[in-house]
Amino acid sequence: MNQTLKDAIVRRYHYGSHDELRHHLQLFLDAYNHARRLKSLRGLTPYEFICHA
Repeated sequence: MNQTLKDAIVRRYHYGSHDELRHHLQLFLDAYNHARRLKSLRGLTPYEFICHA
């Protein structure tokens, strides 16, 4: 997950402040947890997996 975050967030954008980075990171994590379907979770998103648990 750390490599995913580095590639998607840190290496692609320049941030003028830590607040900009935090805001973009939160948007990325929300999208990842609610939209990305993972093989390791049998095709569910992380959010769906937690709801079913």
